[in-house]
Amino acid sequence: MTAHLAAIYRHPIKSHGRENLQAVVLTQGQCMPWDRHWAVTHERSKWQDTDPQWLACTNFLIGSGNPRIMAVNAVLEPAGPLLTLTHPDLPPLAFHPGQPDENARFLDWLAPLVPEGRAATALVKAPGRGMTDSDYPSVSLANLASGTALSERMGEDLSPLRWRCNLWVEGWHPWAENDLLGHRLQVGAAVLAIRERIGRCKSTTANPGTGRADVDTLAGLRSHTGAQDFGVYAEVVVGGELHLGDRIEVLA
Repeated sequence: MTAHLAAIYRHPIKSHGRENLQAVVLTQGQCMPWDRHWAVTHERSKWQDTDPQWLACTNFLIGSGNPRIMAVNAVLEPAGPLLTLTHPDLPPLAFHPGQPDENARFLDWLAPLVPEGRAATALVKAPGRGMTDSDYPSVSLANLASGTALSERMGEDLSPLRWRCNLWVEGWHPWAENDLLGHRLQVGAAVLAIRERIGRCKSTTANPGTGRADVDTLAGLRSHTGAQDFGVYAEVVVGGELHLGDRIEVLA
């Protein structure tokens, strides 16, 4: 089977919802547009409004320790921007991120999903880039066959949504992505340089349909592969448009 692009996801707010796309335009040296565009700070965050810049994930509310937020879905209308969030335990919320009153509505909506002592404090963004876990602007890529292999090994039906990756490949052998570090991929009209594996945390133990931690994915990864890695980070070295079904080719 020829490898092809099977799914495209963006996550407008870091760890708070995913959105399934049909196509996307990537730009050299940048994250996927609107991916991790905003993030949610907590009381111990080092974020400074006077110096907004990329910070490590520990400065934000993420699924590790806050599993219920992993069941959020999102639909973004960039022209507003207008963001609509849904969760199985809450009524839908449609709001305009960036407006103080609207941000406050979002934080109120989020409060029931966050354990006591981990209160959200603000919805923030860094100029010029998304708040990816990598300290450089990246696009994350994963292999559907690897997810299937892990599911079979663990005897669990692991949704790809647990891994919160941007691009999903169909047609590779399981774990083929781990051998591509340093290589370049042609994906649609874009070229991606594979930089590093993605080390995983407890966020992936949460069921993305319910927001309840139900499977020890980290133990499963260690048992199956010897590491807690799933997927890879890539940099966009040639920008271009991607569509579902586009062929994926290893260039070098």
